Amino acid sequence: MTLTAKADLSRAAAYPFRASPLAMRELHAAANAEFASRRRFLKGTAGALLLSGVGSTLLTACGGTNAGADQAPTPRLASLENFRDVGGTAAGYPTVDGRVVRRNAFFRSNALTENAADAAVLDSFGMTAVYDLRTPGEVDRASDVLPANVTYQKINVTGRADVMTPAADSAASAASWMERAQRFYVTDAVQREAFGTLLTQLASTPGPQLIHSSAGKDRAGWAAALLLSIANVPFDVIMQDYLLSNTYLANSISVRVEARRQESGDLAASVEKTLASVQASYLQASFDQVQASYGTMSGYLTRGLGLTQSTIDTLRDRLLL
Repeated sequence: MTLTAKADLSRAAAYPFRASPLAMRELHAAANAEFASRRRFLKGTAGALLLSGVGSTLLTACGGTNAGADQAPTPRLASLENFRDVGGTAAGYPTVDGRVVRRNAFFRSNALTENAADAAVLDSFGMTAVYDLRTPGEVDRASDVLPANVTYQKINVTGRADVMTPAADSAASAASWMERAQRFYVTDAVQREAFGTLLTQLASTPGPQLIHSSAGKDRAGWAAALLLSIANVPFDVIMQDYLLSNTYLANSISVRVEARRQESGDLAASVEKTLASVQASYLQASFDQVQASYGTMSGYLTRGLGLTQSTIDTLRDRLLL
């Protein structure tokens, strides 16, 4: 496109009522191209998932009903509601290029306050490292009960002394606050450094490893989304895996919401539910920001998080069968 044509297009965007028919056609074409690019970035290849025949059963079977002979489901733990395998259900998540995400490599969870029975199950995975993404205030209020023989590393993602409680007066404002927090994973230098440190450690440490935050849905949720992105899992699958936190945390969400309702009424309860759960718009905000700031996930990983290509390749090798 010539400089004159670009100038015409800019004027058409700013003053559409003055634009020529040709400029308007070019404006619509540019808008459609941008939308198509965004959709490709976010949606990946959903068709590949449908054609593979695995469908949504892979995503909704929280305990893993697609298990093969050598793939036992990841157990549900009563005291660690959001404990699950980053690799997905028993069959493992499919990738864009026809491979499968390895299970029993990386795990995610809420804070490790397990009971004795759950601790024994957790020990059976042979974890080598636990990464605690919480603030110092959160850690002080609920210290981890660690599996046997693990190294423990605190990576304070936000860099703050404690969590911030949003002053939300409606469910909509609470959702906006959550979306803004998700975008900070991409725009905030402290948070980018923290996620870069986490992924570098995951790549350089052998054996099964566990990542957790308080509920295991936001900070740990973004970490899991990054790992699945590195493995070339379609965005549709990443999104549905992200939303599974609502299924795993259903009991604790219900308790929190009802307690808030009894204390402050229905409006406060609706705000609490928005903060205690996840919505598609939260993760969408992070991926939108990646595209806006870096163009591609690869750009975010290398330029944003400072990962070397060898670190990314190591993670991908560890993630895939």
